Amino acid sequence: MSDPGVAVVIEDDADVRNLVGAVLRQSGFDVHVAPDGRAGVELVRTLDASVVTLDVGLPDIDGYEVLRRIRAFSTCYVVMLTSRGDELDTLTALQSGADDYLTKPFRPRELRARIAAMLRRPRIAPDQAPPAAPVTTPAPEVAPAAVGVTPTVVEHNGLALNAAARTVVLDGRDLPLTRSEFDLLNEMLKSNGAVRTKADLVRVVRGDYYGEDTYISDSDERAIEVHIGNLRRKLEEDPKSPRWLQTVRGVGYRLTPVRS
Repeated sequence: MSDPGVAVVIEDDADVRNLVGAVLRQSGFDVHVAPDGRAGVELVRTLDASVVTLDVGLPDIDGYEVLRRIRAFSTCYVVMLTSRGDELDTLTALQSGADDYLTKPFRPRELRARIAAMLRRPRIAPDQAPPAAPVTTPAPEVAPAAVGVTPTVVEHNGLALNAAARTVVLDGRDLPLTRSEFDLLNEMLKSNGAVRTKADLVRVVRGDYYGEDTYISDSDERAIEVHIGNLRRKLEEDPKSPRWLQTVRGVGYRLTPVRS
């Protein structure tokens, strides 16, 4: 990664703080550290951090409250770190707006790989996005006109996703999504109505680190369920008559048909 920006490590354990800081510096970040939540929030605010690693258990305010405060002013990528090993902590972190999570102890290589995967899919604020391309393709029936050409904007049942700008517009209003939510929605739109398993979608979220032979845990699949649930809430899906995402019981999800 070249000049990835500022990273803030919010962690009260000095050993973990030093380890995470070293990993991020090796990845090219300008790293700043905070031993508690309040100091961490101020660092993120004043330095306009692009990536934050955030411990769940902090001495002043817990990581979920720190995340809530950060999300009030920043769309930076947030990776939650927890030593509790409790699936509920993982799900709470994702529901609170985290982009990813790692359970301590973790491998430095995995942290580096996950952050690299995030930065390969940069999130662009709506006011920074380039204008939408004039050519749109209603998914899933219509294929690109030219072989090898992927449409910049894909529309489906009132939703328009711009893959290049990483923006989503729903019924004329901008829809703020986390990196994982955007990637999942983009993948479903590209799937042309085919069923995608939860394991497929884990690999979409995890990026190159999770290959075809990588073990997918129940916790990984539950995380996908949480991301999809968050996405449906933002889309204001009617569970009895979904416009975009249908659940295929015991398997995964598929895109709803185009409405006439």
